[in-house]
Amino acid sequence: QAQLKESGGGLVQPGGSLRLSCRGSGGILDYNDIAWFRQAPGKEREGVSCIASSDGSAKYADSVKGRFIISRDNSMNSAYLQMNGLEPEHTGGYYCAAGFMTCRENRNRLGADEYKSWGQGTQVTISP
Repeated sequence: QAQLKESGGGLVQPGGSLRLSCRGSGGILDYNDIAWFRQAPGKEREGVSCIASSDGSAKYADSVKGRFIISRDNSMNSAYLQMNGLEPEHTGGYYCAAGFMTCRENRNRLGADEYKSWGQGTQVTISP
């Protein structure tokens, strides 16, 4: 059964960094695009970044451009989200998701409805 599992969350001070990992099983990363979403308390889940399986092209939400870097290593069945310059507004549950050709120009690349497989999430808290 194909599954996704996130890790790497935690508590950091403003200005700090974290690297989230998304480990896939069952071959889910072999052919799917991967995205990261954030859900803050009381808010809807929002897309942060996605990366295509074909050429590694990526898209970022405006709020994280220049701070976050998404990557993937298919040989390790993993995707990553390097988060730098973290601020309290980045607090929330972070979820990785997989979808077939969802991080492409003709798709709503950071739309949650595009992605069919989800991990359980990892909590990120930014606080002094």
